[in-house]
Amino acid sequence: MSRLTAPAPEDVPAGARSILDGVRKHFGFAPDMFNMLAANPAVLEIVMSLQGSVGRLLDAKTRHTIALAVSRANDCDYCQALHTYTSSKLGGMASDDIELALTGSSTDPRRAAVARFVQRVVETRGQVGNADLAAVRGAGYNDAEVLAIVTTAVVSLLTNYLNNVNRTVIDIPADTTESA
Repeated sequence: MSRLTAPAPEDVPAGARSILDGVRKHFGFAPDMFNMLAANPAVLEIVMSLQGSVGRLLDAKTRHTIALAVSRANDCDYCQALHTYTSSKLGGMASDDIELALTGSSTDPRRAAVARFVQRVVETRGQVGNADLAAVRGAGYNDAEVLAIVTTAVVSLLTNYLNNVNRTVIDIPADTTESA
């Protein structure tokens, strides 16, 4: 059972209604995470703004790989389920690549390096070693891209923390969460 109260649909604050409508249009439903965030429209707006901004940093499959790897490293079952869904249904990732991303790898060598790197970022709370940084650079990422990778990982951490605090009940369609 979730620990924070999501407003009933008729009680969603006006500032959150249009955001939830956009979420419903994007996903085909409003995942409980967003319904819970609607209790504080400013928080919902911040999360949506960050997610929208991160969407400009890296290609979609790399962003999905980061979200999956971070969610697993941070033990966020809800985010693993949601990112499995979005990676598959909206991001065009194959189920084997989703499963690899959850374990810190990928079918693509560059994305595999990113997945390992962001898991190290989570495990070390950002105190990665020189070898970790050298590995992601060795996969062809420059310093500007490393900044984008870390930023994307931190946005995933934010939603991981919100969902872990809430213990958000997984409401993602069951046929899409088999890899999670």
